[in-house]
Amino acid sequence: MYLLDTTSTAAISIYALLLTAYRSMQALHARPIDGPAVSAEPVETRPLPAVDVIVPSFNEDPGILSACLASIADQDYPGELRVYVVDDGSRNREAIVRARAFYSRDPRFSFILLPENVGKRKAQIAAIGQSSGDLVLNVDSDSTIAFDVVSKLASKMGDPEVGAVMGQLTASNSGDTWLTKLIDMEYWLACNEERAAQARFGAVMCCCGPCAMYRRSALASLLDQYETQLFRGKLSDFGEDRHLTILMLKAGFRTEYVPNAIVATVVPDTLKPYLRQQLRWARSTFRDTFLVLPLLRGLNPFLTLDVVGQNIGPLLLALSVVTGLAHFIMTATVPWWTILIIASMTIIRCSVVALHARQLRFLGFVLHTPINLFLLLPLKAYALCTLSNSDWLSRYSAPEVPVSGGKQTPIQASGRVTPDCTCSGE
Repeated sequence: MYLLDTTSTAAISIYALLLTAYRSMQALHARPIDGPAVSAEPVETRPLPAVDVIVPSFNEDPGILSACLASIADQDYPGELRVYVVDDGSRNREAIVRARAFYSRDPRFSFILLPENVGKRKAQIAAIGQSSGDLVLNVDSDSTIAFDVVSKLASKMGDPEVGAVMGQLTASNSGDTWLTKLIDMEYWLACNEERAAQARFGAVMCCCGPCAMYRRSALASLLDQYETQLFRGKLSDFGEDRHLTILMLKAGFRTEYVPNAIVATVVPDTLKPYLRQQLRWARSTFRDTFLVLPLLRGLNPFLTLDVVGQNIGPLLLALSVVTGLAHFIMTATVPWWTILIIASMTIIRCSVVALHARQLRFLGFVLHTPINLFLLLPLKAYALCTLSNSDWLSRYSAPEVPVSGGKQTPIQASGRVTPDCTCSGE
């Protein structure tokens, strides 16, 4: 009993110290939400780069795809803009056919119909091979981007040392359920704390899939590595956003975050698809953490703390919870120290974020703690034990949606799982 009690107390105490140091440094380095986001050089004084927007689509809902393409068509970017929509062998190809008919008079749009499903990476590469713009913007088919996103991201790419950049993610269906509200807050934390702090040192560790821009000259030299990523001798197809970001860092480029380039994406609205998504992300994070370790020696020490906090922290928390539960089962006494530390850290964390964001809704993020303790921590342990599994866990057959009046309108398919976007607020 003494050993269990000591282990639980030690684990939760070290966890508290580690997370306090990590969160404090993260808050110190995170850029203000409304701070300057782009290059100080006026856009008018330099040639505008051509931008290719690539939208891979697989079994996407017609209305959601329509909303995505409409948001791209409405961009205020004054330079050359081309859009490549890639259907990755969908079973509901009517969605692409209707979209192609709708945008047939817009010369900026091109549609690529792949004969069979080859995966998101190969779909992106098929479009990259047919395009020639200076910058490549990947947009997920279930995401909509604000009218000025291309302009803001392209302006940030005016620095030749920047290889990739992402905007701020929000949940487009945040009002649907209690879970979508929590995920929207989780995205805010992941962007405005984690990515913002990493961007202070030009090393955002994952430019998230829903909307990330890359420099073609850098991307071209990395495509072979990107397409043929292996893990234990097997092709690794998910986590493409994190892997490509790390390849950019390994090539010596900076990766950045633009907080006022707003992107809205559909998130899971029930637990089952959410947990499947989190399992895929956990496996991707563990796999690519091994790749990033050699880079840490040349980066700011905070980024080492960042990696330790995100990977060792959950292990310490899991150890304290498991030993605490074992102690309770065997002695029928409550491990008060463990409970007190977890409750205190949760309340303090949510209160500080509510003040930082100036939004009282973050007080409700306390609900994320039991989900993390009893669902996400076991899931991460399972992910660590099944790293060789590359199943996306999210293939589905999209329903047919009637289109009236020749115009498609955005709708949300209940319970669907989004394309890959490795973004975690933990």
